[in-house]
Amino acid sequence: MASLKPPFSLQTRHVAEFLLPFPTSRSHSPFTSRSRDYRGRTLQSLASVYPCSSRYRRSHPKRLVASASAQPLTGELVEDKLLNPSTSGDSIRRRFLEFYAARGHTILPSASLVPEDPTVLLTIAGMLQFKPIFLGKVPREVPCAATSQRCIRTNDIENVGRTSRHQTFFEMLGNFSFGDYFKQEAIKWAWELSTVEFGLPAENLWISVYEDDDETFAIWHDKMGVPANRIKKLGEEDNFWTSGATGPCGPCSEIYYDFHPEKGHLDVDLGDDSRFIEFYNLVFMQYNRKEDGSLEPLKQKNIDTGLGLERMARILQRVPNNYETDLIFPIIKKAADLAYESYSLADESAKTNLKIIGDHMRAIVYLISDGVFPSNIGRGYVVRRLIRRAVRTGRLLGIRGDGVGNLEGAFLPLLAEEVIKLSTNIDPDVKTRTPRILEELKREELRFVQTLERGEKLLEEILTDALLIGLRNGTVPCISGKDAFLLYDTYGFPVEITREVADERGVGIDMVGFDVEMENQRRQSQAAHNTVKLSVEDGAELMENIPDTNFLGYDTLFTKAVVEGLLVNGKPVGEVSEGNEVEVLLNRTPFYAESGGQIGDHGLLYVIDAEENKEAVVEIQDVQKSLGNIFVHKGTVVKGLINVGGEVEAKVDANLRQRAKVHHTATHLLQSALKKVVGEETSQAGSLVAFDRLRFDFNFNRPLRENELAEIEWLINQWIGEATLLETRVMALAEAKKAGAIAMFGEKYGEEVRVVEVPGVSMELCGGTHVTNTSEIRGFKIISEQGIASGVRRIEAVAGDAFIEYVITRDNYLKQLCSTLKVNAEDVTTRVSNLLKDLREARNEVSSARAKAAIYKASSVISSAFTVGSPSKITVLVSSMGDIDADALKSAAEYLVSNLQDPTAVILGSCPDEKRVSLVAAFSPGVVKLGLQAGKFVGSIAKVCGGRGGGRPNFAQAGGSEPENLPAALEKARDELVSALSEAT
Repeated sequence: MASLKPPFSLQTRHVAEFLLPFPTSRSHSPFTSRSRDYRGRTLQSLASVYPCSSRYRRSHPKRLVASASAQPLTGELVEDKLLNPSTSGDSIRRRFLEFYAARGHTILPSASLVPEDPTVLLTIAGMLQFKPIFLGKVPREVPCAATSQRCIRTNDIENVGRTSRHQTFFEMLGNFSFGDYFKQEAIKWAWELSTVEFGLPAENLWISVYEDDDETFAIWHDKMGVPANRIKKLGEEDNFWTSGATGPCGPCSEIYYDFHPEKGHLDVDLGDDSRFIEFYNLVFMQYNRKEDGSLEPLKQKNIDTGLGLERMARILQRVPNNYETDLIFPIIKKAADLAYESYSLADESAKTNLKIIGDHMRAIVYLISDGVFPSNIGRGYVVRRLIRRAVRTGRLLGIRGDGVGNLEGAFLPLLAEEVIKLSTNIDPDVKTRTPRILEELKREELRFVQTLERGEKLLEEILTDALLIGLRNGTVPCISGKDAFLLYDTYGFPVEITREVADERGVGIDMVGFDVEMENQRRQSQAAHNTVKLSVEDGAELMENIPDTNFLGYDTLFTKAVVEGLLVNGKPVGEVSEGNEVEVLLNRTPFYAESGGQIGDHGLLYVIDAEENKEAVVEIQDVQKSLGNIFVHKGTVVKGLINVGGEVEAKVDANLRQRAKVHHTATHLLQSALKKVVGEETSQAGSLVAFDRLRFDFNFNRPLRENELAEIEWLINQWIGEATLLETRVMALAEAKKAGAIAMFGEKYGEEVRVVEVPGVSMELCGGTHVTNTSEIRGFKIISEQGIASGVRRIEAVAGDAFIEYVITRDNYLKQLCSTLKVNAEDVTTRVSNLLKDLREARNEVSSARAKAAIYKASSVISSAFTVGSPSKITVLVSSMGDIDADALKSAAEYLVSNLQDPTAVILGSCPDEKRVSLVAAFSPGVVKLGLQAGKFVGSIAKVCGGRGGGRPNFAQAGGSEPENLPAALEKARDELVSALSEAT
């Protein structure tokens, strides 16, 4: 398959071991043994661990960290290598693609890291973009292809930097055959590429094959001449590729490079990553696994391969790990500069941290470039987690601020610039998105630094709680695994730092519980990121015999067509009668299928008899593309009977089509207006073109101002009024991009594309339907603008008939309001402002009266106070205050605490109405010093009333929904308060 098995060994090797069998004069300094020591510091000094490492302070005692003129050190890093241009990462990529191009393969571009496949969160393998072809759902456009695919995998993130070859971002070089060639050619070319093109010594190459695949063994041994003792037969777990419980599968064969052939051939373990690295994997996709587990031969045998670019670069560049190749090391070098580190002199811990940064920065930059922005869900969480790990790791290295003197700055943008410099031959579009990438990184890093500071406070609370619980129970205080994981995952605290700070306070950590939480997350990550599901669906055999649908909808809304197939509940049928839902496949259609954000057309299908009567009618409510370019018309038979092979008249609802056209063209105008008003760096992140509105998601880091929204509306309505004719043409993709056409989010483009242009305003690649003249849009109005995720905003708007309807509806609302307020339209704002002012004053008067009544009532319950403890006397007052509201209850509690002698603890409750409970806890300074916290105490009591709450250590409020339980809650409060205070004194 197009993926390499991850290593699991964490062994560390000396650099020199990797240089064999190649001779080299490069010298390496041995690892230094300097260690980090955070012991003896208080929690308050934890912040100093992040800004500046102790190692740096020892080696550069005179450096002023805050000096604005400070510059990174240079000249101390790993010795500059005279890299052979033919072994550079860019050269390896180019040579691979040229090698297969010379053998009839079409070079295809890398797909986005955001896959079209909804079953996969991110692009994890080179084969992903070809999945529909492998399944036979879409016809092949070329017989064989080669790619360099950008990939992301995070299921083994904890091993990044610690092993020689784990990465979150990597490039997978792949050659693919779609029923063209098979095992013999794939093996022959892989061997030729490895030994001739890249010049790897044949005696250093080992092969693995599936234990039952005698054919592959014979090709390697008899045809390629690989000795039998260097071909290992492995079981299904290692060398049989499956896509899941069912679906396409087959044996695979891998090529390993042996760094130590002098160790011989006895008891060889190809999984020993101190000796071997797997760099090429060939999957022979030849079977379909059925539900009963049996294998049946596929009609079309395919080849799916993956060669790890970074792994091959490591081998050819003769470096000890993937990170020290020219693909990653410049990023590491920049990070070392910012940390005032020397990579070659750094201890193992620092080297690991630098490798983590080098790896993560590539993943972060390419994810953001492909439109993935930090958030707390899905792909956004992946990039947020990587950013936080990079920030945390950089601060452990001693990078403070931007690393060059600005303590309020961010250092990730400086590292991102290095990644962008290296991106030219990986993804040239990255450079054009530089401003957006750097701004997003800066904002997310600065936000996370604040989170780290909050984490320090949380750690202090957790330690205090652990000490109190240990004191009460007479046990060794311990931080739970869940809390340790929260600090790690949410606040960026390495568990090692948490452990050392806890040790200083005599507190342990439940590492077993921590490992359980970590394993749960890892399992979820693997399930979400590392599975490519392939399956042969019901009806697939039917689809094989149906040609692509001929779409006529750009030029007509009516056509006669032949029914090629009918589906009911996904199953093929011969006919469908009145009252049943149906999916209709036609040989040609005027109906637009949902694509590029535009929803599918609505309309009717008629079965006409010889007398031109409507024998049957199918109402179409949706049209989708399925299995390539086959249009599926979804609807209901409202009259008669429809048959496969029959002829129908297909008619699109013209009014709804016009509404969609208006909104689609308006979406193009909106994108252009956004770029003019708020900046060219804005880009589309999603869209919806519906009959009643349009929705446009775009990447931007703040809400739009009122004047900006007004300017956008004005621009669009000006373009509408200019009555510009649209130009639509089909051209080569490369030509369209050169002309400046913008690609629509989520669209997949072939070698030829449709370009829709509003001359002088907009030019986009788009397969949607559009107006002929901008004047057809008639008017445009933004109805909302809001944030939907970190760095992503959404505009909803209306145009055409929907715009007219919106204006009329709003005008009716205004007329009703004018009638109610008995004012003219121009006076509505003033009248409403005056009413709100009067309402606020009335509320303040009522609130003041309630507070006075509550204080009066509080004075009457002072007599119920009692004291606890000896010899210190602590005043305790727990009471119900009837039906006063939460604000009045707060005033009463404040009055009581201020009028009773310190130390005092007050718990009050009330039922403002028959469905609500209010609770308040107020502790004087003397009670807080004893270790009691009002926020935690009142939250526990509120649970009795079906509620929750919290607040500061000295004052907190809570609510509930079970008034009948208030007496029990107050009784619990009294008992627990007396118990806690008695123990504390």
